[in-house]
Amino acid sequence: MTAVSDSLAPDRLPSAETLASAPRPDHLLVAEMVRPGSRVLDVGCGDGALLRLLIERRGVDGRGIELSQAGVNASVAHGLSVVQGDADTDLAYYPDDAFDYVILSQTLQATRRPRQVVEDLLRIGRRAIVSFPNFGHWRTRLQFFAEGRMPTNSNLPDPWYETPNIHLCTIRDFVDLVGMLGARMERAVALDPTGRPVRVNAPWWFWNLFGAQGVFLLSRD
Repeated sequence: MTAVSDSLAPDRLPSAETLASAPRPDHLLVAEMVRPGSRVLDVGCGDGALLRLLIERRGVDGRGIELSQAGVNASVAHGLSVVQGDADTDLAYYPDDAFDYVILSQTLQATRRPRQVVEDLLRIGRRAIVSFPNFGHWRTRLQFFAEGRMPTNSNLPDPWYETPNIHLCTIRDFVDLVGMLGARMERAVALDPTGRPVRVNAPWWFWNLFGAQGVFLLSRD
């Protein structure tokens, strides 16, 4: 009988609490894109999980804006500087070049004017980081084809009648938008459903088919 490895022994397994508190793969990727000590604005920061990660691991001077009062309360309870606001309307009040990075994590699809929001990100920050679920993923296409229903999955968990998402897009759609805005893609990564990067040298159609989400680091030309 094969002995159990020490690394797999029950007393060495991570607790459910540890697993639950582990940073999300896309958050780790975003943090990797941010230079230590930068000034950062996290738009649609939710409960502040990404902002906390950036402060703890990258030593950033972090601020946040969040639409939901519950998210603001959770962020403030963790000692974060977060205000309530709407990305569609309140970004207009931020001055040009106020931050080194402006981040929009998994929020673009919930905005009413995504093009204007991305333009504001690039105006307010020297760089913008945008991540979003890819509606062109093969499993999403299969659900449409096989079931004829709006898809639900780990990146799009809500049924159509409850989802906050109003402007779903694909990785290819977003690449086209970046081109229309004349922005520079300094880095682009597609993540599969497990959070692992899709092959780096793959063409866009491959990313669009197999990437569950996209993460883009943008700057102005």
